Amino acid sequence: MLRKSLDGLYTAAGVLAALCLIVILGLIVVQMVARWTGEVFPGAPDYAGYAMAAASFLAFANALNKGSHIRVSILLNAVSERTKYWLEVWCFGVATAVCWYIAYYIWVMRGYAIRFNDVSQGQDATPIAVAQFPILVGSVILAIAVTDNLISLFVNGKHNIVRDISDTQAE
Repeated sequence: MLRKSLDGLYTAAGVLAALCLIVILGLIVVQMVARWTGEVFPGAPDYAGYAMAAASFLAFANALNKGSHIRVSILLNAVSERTKYWLEVWCFGVATAVCWYIAYYIWVMRGYAIRFNDVSQGQDATPIAVAQFPILVGSVILAIAVTDNLISLFVNGKHNIVRDISDTQAE
């Protein structure tokens, strides 16, 4: 049940990332229409930037478990299974520490943005804490995914990264 919940969380984050890309498309279309009609849509580039950051961070965990992140496996393919296991443990261990640190740092920076009522420098004057929220959520989900893979390595002897068969090239 926990496995299905975690996989559902990663998929939901991926769906939210896709929705952010649709929002970016909508913003671009609205901005184009506004220009053609002589109107101004202030802040559209800023909102598109926030949506791009949100899409990136929300997609990280789903991309990790789908095998979409770049993994240089030339070394892993050249060593024994035991050495490969320990190299993967080391990589996921370092990644877990880094991802949780990033999530913590974003949490702290969001706290400063809330405390100081920080707003964006663009025409939109959006509170930075609002723009940082999906980035925080995505970074926490990525940290959970990397930790999940590390724990799976210890418990099952393998990680949860499964490359989609449609992504592989025919040989």
